[in-house]
Amino acid sequence: MHPIPSNNRRRHATWTALLLTGALTLAACGSGGESGGTSPSDDVELTFLNQSRGQEDALLELAAQYSEETGVTVTIDSPGPADFPARLQSMAQSGDMPDLYSVIDAFTMAPYYKADWAMDLAPELDGDWGESFDPVALELATYQEGNNLDIPAGLYSVHWDLTSYGLYVDPASTGIDPENAPQTVEDLIDTLESADSTGQFSIAASQVGHLMQTYASNFMTDQEIEATLNGEASWETDAWRSTFQLLVDLREAGVVANGSIPGGADDNPNVERAFFNSHTVGAIFDNTAAVAVAGTTAPDYTDYVTMGLSSAAEGTEPARAVVRLGKGAAVNPNGDHPDEALAFLQWLTAPEQQSVFANEVGVIPTNIEVVENGDMLAPMTGLAEGLSSAQTVRASFTPDVVAAIGAGAQSLMLGEVTVDELLADVQTAQEASA
Repeated sequence: MHPIPSNNRRRHATWTALLLTGALTLAACGSGGESGGTSPSDDVELTFLNQSRGQEDALLELAAQYSEETGVTVTIDSPGPADFPARLQSMAQSGDMPDLYSVIDAFTMAPYYKADWAMDLAPELDGDWGESFDPVALELATYQEGNNLDIPAGLYSVHWDLTSYGLYVDPASTGIDPENAPQTVEDLIDTLESADSTGQFSIAASQVGHLMQTYASNFMTDQEIEATLNGEASWETDAWRSTFQLLVDLREAGVVANGSIPGGADDNPNVERAFFNSHTVGAIFDNTAAVAVAGTTAPDYTDYVTMGLSSAAEGTEPARAVVRLGKGAAVNPNGDHPDEALAFLQWLTAPEQQSVFANEVGVIPTNIEVVENGDMLAPMTGLAEGLSSAQTVRASFTPDVVAAIGAGAQSLMLGEVTVDELLADVQTAQEASA
């Protein structure tokens, strides 16, 4: 986690973003033609700059299939997650953008959207293609007028998977019956309290924010949660106090493994190893990406299940899962082949291709038909059930807030701070991010 930046560093970051947007705008204006595209007789070669190492094999397989079916060559360029942002920025500044490229967090993508490096796909999705998606996938990808990133209203990316957050549980060590799961968090804690030492709960510091956002749905509407994440409402409210009280309840029940929340750069991988590999904990809070981790690192361990977080008994709102956009792509409207790039993206998100991602990578598809058919890896089922009542919160935690929540949760678990003190620190971090 990064420390809260100083005012000078914040100003530097702001100017950097402005300069990047300006540079990308100039590059966009100087590339491509009025219409882009190509004549039907041209040999078409598309380049897809891919951020995901885990999905590279599936993309290579699908690109080869598409080339065989259509004659359009699709090159998958995968610099790796760490190098992707710098590579995309360099390509934009040189005016040599790929035909399609992966979309990551909104803060990183905003300059490209503002500089016209991404086609507004909203008109294309107004029909059969759009109706094939789970509505939450399109809602989360849509930027409304007046959004906090000043991105022009529109929809600039289409995604073939959704990231959902929830519990990974070993029924044997925790005593949790997946067919009769605890209905309330209080019941969940009671069950874990009765389990042996390997049936305890663990969560990485970097994931606590998502746990809190999930539990916050019991006390707030989506609009109220989003307002807080955008810095428009305070963290120091009764609703957030009730939310963070969950950490105190877990601590006092003694169900948190080792009585602490792991931190550091490898905090979540370490938690996942404790669950999938060494089986020293019986329940963790994580997202759908952990299914792929389990398949790669512990393929013989298939006894775990996934489920949503239980409700708060005193909640005033229905509990709702946190769902984020997974992997997807934007189309470069200034390239030589925008129409062909769009056609490939439409093909890539069709049911047959989404089934490949679902079963070979381990994701929750965005295509309604694939989800309804249950055409995905079995462990995804419990997390996929959360889509029917998912939050539609577009805002994300800032890095400063993630750091403050993680550090505060660690201190709270050790009894070093109170909930009020934690929330005051988070509010300070939120204001520093403005």
